[in-house]
Amino acid sequence: MINISERAQQHFLRLIEQQDIPQLGIRLRAVKAGTPAADCQLEFCEPADLAGDEWTVECHGFNLYIDATSAPFLDAADIDFEPNPTGGQLTIRAPKIKGAAPGEGASLVERVRYVIETEINPRVASHGGRVSLEEITADGVVMLRFGGGCHGCGMADVTLKHGVEKTLRERIPEITAVRDATDHSSGEKPYFSREEAGKSALA
Repeated sequence: MINISERAQQHFLRLIEQQDIPQLGIRLRAVKAGTPAADCQLEFCEPADLAGDEWTVECHGFNLYIDATSAPFLDAADIDFEPNPTGGQLTIRAPKIKGAAPGEGASLVERVRYVIETEINPRVASHGGRVSLEEITADGVVMLRFGGGCHGCGMADVTLKHGVEKTLRERIPEITAVRDATDHSSGEKPYFSREEAGKSALA
């Protein structure tokens, strides 16, 4: 259940009235839900914009629609508006939006993805890079794909061995090896070219 304060409802209603569009509502969704980069996104929406599976919160004078796929991550969220001399500050506190660490019964894939999203990707993001899980073999070898600034980067092998593999094997002992499945020859915007020397994105 989402709690939206009276002040927040009044704030939204004022914004809606300024648009002068019949049956206009507000849609709330979670972007990159379940990851450290998760955030909330608000937008105006008309009835024709709705998919039909949204959660509807009836407010004073309008409806707040919760994107169906975002609903589990926005459960127990608090929406408030704090007036101030320059207008005010809208705050959304969603304690579940970044997800939770995998439990004891979680699969190897779930645990690897969690470490990638919570520890590895936030660090390589500073170089415009991203790492994704390709597969895990039966003997515990993790195959990864590098994207963004890591795709074609001259230091990708260093990042893999001294950053990514080290982190994954420390967190998940079942992993026997970590390998790169990326075709780096096709990288268009590497952070370091093959000719450049530099440090690892995870150094």
